[in-house]
Amino acid sequence: MAVSSSSPSQGKPISKPGIRWGVVGDKIFYYGTLALAASVLLICFLIVAMLYIGAEPAIHQFGWRFLTTQDWDPGNDIYSALPFIYGTVVSSLLALFIAVPIGLGTAIFLSELAPKWLRTPLSFLVELLAAVPSVVYGLWGIFVMIPALKPLESWLQDATAGSSLCRHLYIDQLFTASSLGFNMLAAALILAIMVLPFITAVSREVILAIPPTQREAAFGLGSTHWEAIKGPILRYSRAGIMGAVILGLARALGETMAVTMVIGNSTNPINVSVLSSASTLASVLASNFAEALQDLEVSSLYELALILFAITIVVNTIARLLIWNMSRTVKGAVRL
Repeated sequence: MAVSSSSPSQGKPISKPGIRWGVVGDKIFYYGTLALAASVLLICFLIVAMLYIGAEPAIHQFGWRFLTTQDWDPGNDIYSALPFIYGTVVSSLLALFIAVPIGLGTAIFLSELAPKWLRTPLSFLVELLAAVPSVVYGLWGIFVMIPALKPLESWLQDATAGSSLCRHLYIDQLFTASSLGFNMLAAALILAIMVLPFITAVSREVILAIPPTQREAAFGLGSTHWEAIKGPILRYSRAGIMGAVILGLARALGETMAVTMVIGNSTNPINVSVLSSASTLASVLASNFAEALQDLEVSSLYELALILFAITIVVNTIARLLIWNMSRTVKGAVRL
C-alpha cells in the first residue's frame, strides 16, 4: 500500500483571517510614529508663526532700524534690539572664554588621565551641575558671588585707570561704570558655570569616541601621553569639541532666570564696560513682558523673542553639523 508523501502544505490550504493584523499593526505603528515626528516640526512652525504674528506691528513700524538702533523708550513708543543683542552675545562669549578651557581640560582629564576609581564619581559630579535649577544659580550669584566680586572689580578699576598703557589701548573702558555688582561680568560668570557641564560632557564623549588605534599608533611611534593628546586625539576630535562649544553657546544665549537676577536689567544704550548693568534678549523678555502696556511694546518684545529663537536655531544647527562631521571622520578612520 503506497504511503502518501503529500505534506500538510500540499493539502487543502488553511483559511486565512479576514484582516492581516500583522501588516495593519505595522502600518499603524509607522504612521503613528510619523505623526509624532511631524508634530515636532509642527510645534516649531506654530511657535515661529505665533511670534511673527505678534511681532508684525513692530516689524512694519521699525523695519531694519529695530536691529541697528539703541533706544528703548516705552514713553515715546520707540524700541530697538541692538543693546540686548549686544548683551546676549557679549555675555555668552565671555562665558565661553571662561568655561571652554576649564571644560576641555576636565574632559581630557576624565577621558585620558583620571584613574578608574575617580573617573565615574567625578563625571557624575560635573554632570550634576546641569541639573541645578537656574534660579538656584541666580540666588547663589546674588548672595555669594556678587559680594565676593566687589574687591576684584575695585582692583580692576584702579589698576586699569592708573595705567597709561591701558588708557592708550582703551582697556580702562572695559572696567568703568561700576553697578554695585549687578553687571555683565557677574552674568558671564554665572553662564560659565551653567554651560560648563555641557561642554565637559560632550567633549568627553567625543574624545572617548576616538578609535584606540590612533592612541596605539601614537604611542608606538614614541609619543608621550601629552603628545598623543595634543596630536591625533585632539586633531580627530576638534570638530566635535567645537560642536560642544557651540552647544554651550546655545545654552548661554537662551538662559533667562539666572542672568536676569544678576545682570542688572538696564535698557540703556550699549556700554562697553563689563562692570556696567546690561540686558540680554532673554532677560528683557522675562523682566518686561508682564509689565508691557502699549501694544507696540508688546509687539517689540515678540520681535525680540523671534530674534532669540532664530539665533538659537542657527547656533544649534551649526553645532549638530559639526558633531555629525566629527562622527563621519571617526567612522572613516575606523574603516581605514
